[in-house]
Amino acid sequence: MWKEFKDFIMTGNVIDLAVAVILAGAVGLVVNGFVTDIMMPIVGNFAGGVDFADMKYVLSPADVAADGTITKPENAIMYGKWVNSIINLLIVGLVLFMIVKAYNKTKKPKAPAAPTGPTEIDLLKEIRDALKK
Repeated sequence: MWKEFKDFIMTGNVIDLAVAVILAGAVGLVVNGFVTDIMMPIVGNFAGGVDFADMKYVLSPADVAADGTITKPENAIMYGKWVNSIINLLIVGLVLFMIVKAYNKTKKPKAPAAPTGPTEIDLLKEIRDALKK
């Protein structure tokens, strides 16, 4: 059983998958850093200097005692974090689209497949010969 497991793990597909998962994690960190640290400040600047993460709709405000301690925490819908998530998704999607598009340009174009059956010229010749009869 150990030998079968070793043979399975050492196949090329499993190794390729492991490398792909590790690289995907690294690329994910790079893309997340790009979105969070570079793009979101730019988006916030164009939105009037707003940090979307701070946007919320307060359902019930916090109760603060006279000594400054919070007796009841604020209950709020943090829709700004959701807006940030949507913007992140769009930017990550755009970045991945550009990566895939650039990768596809590096691939060799495949030669067109040879047509099967008679060509248009052969068919036209057959029609001409049929009309002559």
